[in-house]
Amino acid sequence: MLALRYRPQKLNDIVGQPHITNPDSPFYRLLENGKLQHTFLYGPAGVGKTTIAKVIAKELDRPFYEKNATTLKVNEIREIIQQYKNALQKPLLFIDEIHRLSKTQQEVLLPFMENYDALIIGASTENPYFSLTPAIRSRSMLLELHSIDNDALSSLLEKIVKKESIKLEQNVKNFLINSCNGDIRSMLNLLQAAIDTGLEIDEVLLKKLRPNAAIIGSSSADAHYDTISALIKSIRGSDIDASLYYLALLIEGGEPPEYIARRLVILSSEDIGNANPNALNLSVSTMNAVSKIGYPEARIILAQCVVYLASCPKSNSSYKAINNAIEAIKSGDIEPIPNNIKNFKTGYLYPHDYGGYVKQSYMKKQRKFFNFIPVGFEKTLQEWVQKIRGN
Repeated sequence: MLALRYRPQKLNDIVGQPHITNPDSPFYRLLENGKLQHTFLYGPAGVGKTTIAKVIAKELDRPFYEKNATTLKVNEIREIIQQYKNALQKPLLFIDEIHRLSKTQQEVLLPFMENYDALIIGASTENPYFSLTPAIRSRSMLLELHSIDNDALSSLLEKIVKKESIKLEQNVKNFLINSCNGDIRSMLNLLQAAIDTGLEIDEVLLKKLRPNAAIIGSSSADAHYDTISALIKSIRGSDIDASLYYLALLIEGGEPPEYIARRLVILSSEDIGNANPNALNLSVSTMNAVSKIGYPEARIILAQCVVYLASCPKSNSSYKAINNAIEAIKSGDIEPIPNNIKNFKTGYLYPHDYGGYVKQSYMKKQRKFFNFIPVGFEKTLQEWVQKIRGN
């Protein structure tokens, strides 16, 4: 198999990840100095997570154990650790799909990580800030891998077809590259399948083998982010049809439904906010639903949410307000909390005793971070606040 035959054996052989392979990069220097810490690699499929783990083990001359979180048992971890209890060179334990570990399993890893009884390398297509516990993250380096750009894919393909003496027309090469969505394994597996048919390799054959080309990412390495950005911007702009189009692109490109849903949750607060508070409720419900259902039915749930969000009135007042408040804190604009609200004995006026509102100081110096945008339900909130304050 081409994908196995051309799997990189050294760090310098890895393509498309310059932030790892560049000799001046922090990762490269840590590995070169033998000081690499526990690391979690996350990014799309086929970008080299498992390969990088194997290269690390080889570079550090550590015994390599590859496990998958879906079948991993706690006793297996303990047995591996015990085997090297008195050894000078500790093993490298690679856990693929580490986001699937339960919280209990993650907690089992903590003492081994703390004592460096093994070097733990995890791989995931999920963002570790959502899938791993804070305790695990605090003991690890988090390293994002990116889809391989077309130039890197083209260079690798040219190298392989030359070495294998395979003659391909340029349009065939283009299809191999453009249809794989930055996934080296996908590109090489398609070429391997075409070779194994024994037929002439042309674009017609490739399209029969892969009728649903992964069109996202076909134009540039940034297309993944461009497409999700286009979805967000279309929803923000209340264009329902454009929003559905970009959602369809993401779905057909194999984007995990959980990732799309998380972005919709963020948008619900950032761009809709209190103009329609129910937007956040629906987005969170969507995120929970698609995580349990998955494709193909998850497309329906995502579509319902996208149509709703695109149709909502928009307000970014909360987004702007928290940014203003954080900026004040970062600039050193910090004062002690007034005595009257520290406890009930220092002059605090309990608003419920005054019909729900009473004027008093909650900050030493009055600051203005928030400004209402009078649209949707936020207009109702603004009117209520103005009414109780008497202005």
